[in-house]
Amino acid sequence: MTFFKIIYHFRAFVYGIVLKMIYGKHIKIGKKTTWRKGFSVLIDKNSEIIIGDGCFFNNYCSIASMNRVTIGKDCLFGENVKIYDHNHRFADNTKRLKEQGFSIGSICIGDNCWIGSNVTILKGAVIGNNCVIGAGCVVNGIIEDGSILKNNNNYITQKIITKCEDKS
Repeated sequence: MTFFKIIYHFRAFVYGIVLKMIYGKHIKIGKKTTWRKGFSVLIDKNSEIIIGDGCFFNNYCSIASMNRVTIGKDCLFGENVKIYDHNHRFADNTKRLKEQGFSIGSICIGDNCWIGSNVTILKGAVIGNNCVIGAGCVVNGIIEDGSILKNNNNYITQKIITKCEDKS
């Protein structure tokens, strides 16, 4: 088992180097951040992705950024999590969809969050520290520190034992 763990961490390390070679200053990856197979990143020329220390991305997670995606430290991502800081425009019926461009925002995910499998995080999402986002949720708004978001899109604020510190 230890041999496979070494291989797993080595592959994640090498892929991190490849991402830095491709995207350079547009991506920052924290120490001890790892991912499993199928992790993909797409960064536009004026965009930035910042991933904190100790994050884990399970199989087939992806991040597509045209502006800015920030992920705090020690976050866990279930399988097939999709993160997009932009949406297609579609209001003009006289133009084809691909000609209408994008509406662009940003995404901020706090520290120590657990993002469940098959979650989609859209532009404008701000997820506070110590949050749990349940499997299958779509997030595009503000989720306060210590919240639990369930698939019915109602969220519950729950007292968290560890106190969150202001990052400013």
